[in-house]
Amino acid sequence: MNDSRGDHALSRKQCVIATAHQGVVATSALTLAEAARGIVRAKAAGHLNDAAERAAYRDLRTFQRRCTMLRVTRAVLNRAGRPFPVEPVRTLDAIHLAPLETLGDTPQLITVVTRDSRVRENARALGYAVA
Repeated sequence: MNDSRGDHALSRKQCVIATAHQGVVATSALTLAEAARGIVRAKAAGHLNDAAERAAYRDLRTFQRRCTMLRVTRAVLNRAGRPFPVEPVRTLDAIHLAPLETLGDTPQLITVVTRDSRVRENARALGYAVA
């Protein structure tokens, strides 16, 4: 099914996390790789036509320019390997959640934006606002 209305893979992404504090938007570098893979999969499955694919990549580049990238460091990976309040957590979701603790702000000053229910549950359990 080709979709030329602009309702592309990026808008259906299940785990895009952004944190907002004083107008700053940050996301895990993992988000970009997952979103790009989502576009590739949607195109390969016939869910995106050429125009929708170009629009999806354009939206992804715009998102990337607007965000501060939170690196996937050794500390992030170490944190991802420890338990979260609401288990089980998939590995990639844990890697999304782990950088929150490296921001240096109290959870009350950070809003997590995600469509993934497990990430939402854990973010709330860790004290973060969720949108």
